Amino acid sequence: MADPFLYNTGERSHYGCLGHEVQIEYLKAYVCRPPFSTDKAVIVVHDVFGWQFPDIRYIVDLMAGHGYITICPDFFKGTKPWTSRDHWADFPDWMKNHDPMKVDKEADVVLKYLKEQCGAKKIGIIGFSWGGMAVHHLMLKNPQLTAAVSLYGIVRDSEERYSLLNPTFFIFGEKDHTISLDQVSCCSGKASFLIVHLSYREIFVRNHFHIQKIRQAGRFCLYFSFPSILFRLFNASFLR
Repeated sequence: MADPFLYNTGERSHYGCLGHEVQIEYLKAYVCRPPFSTDKAVIVVHDVFGWQFPDIRYIVDLMAGHGYITICPDFFKGTKPWTSRDHWADFPDWMKNHDPMKVDKEADVVLKYLKEQCGAKKIGIIGFSWGGMAVHHLMLKNPQLTAAVSLYGIVRDSEERYSLLNPTFFIFGEKDHTISLDQVSCCSGKASFLIVHLSYREIFVRNHFHIQKIRQAGRFCLYFSFPSILFRLFNASFLR
């Protein structure tokens, strides 16, 4: 039997969230607002562990603390997320019912909510793993998204994958078992807005779940380092 995903999903199991849950048409979502008024918003697309995963809610709160209305919708629409008890051999079957390239309708629902209910005028998006793939897809299709960050997620099977509509920042791990360096190098040479971040060696020597491993190793903590990268991209793009 294949080993389960080696990720400590209980690391932030007791995290006290700062935001609240809302119902947006047929979607549930977690929202956190900054302590002041703003017209800038960020959509967080969760990874395979779903919208209620404490690590993802931590990211939402972190973004809000830096001045963005931040929302993480349930892109799985109430279906069962992947868990640390599930096995890699079952992942392809699970993905058949959780296609990250079929999120356009949900993205439109969330964009409408942010604009009409939150007064957002400039909206960025960030996604992790499964969510990173969804972000890449949406940045090929939806011009309403001003800027994006995809962490270890990429669309690999589309001829249109290089035609990004707005600035998109990609972060990968050198030893990622799902995204090879050849795929990253191929994209970086063709996509006009694709940036592969190479300066932080600690990121690139890790695998697909490098965030957790780096934190445990006491080395480079991406949770506290990626915001500076992300905020610079969003702020520059929002000013365009």
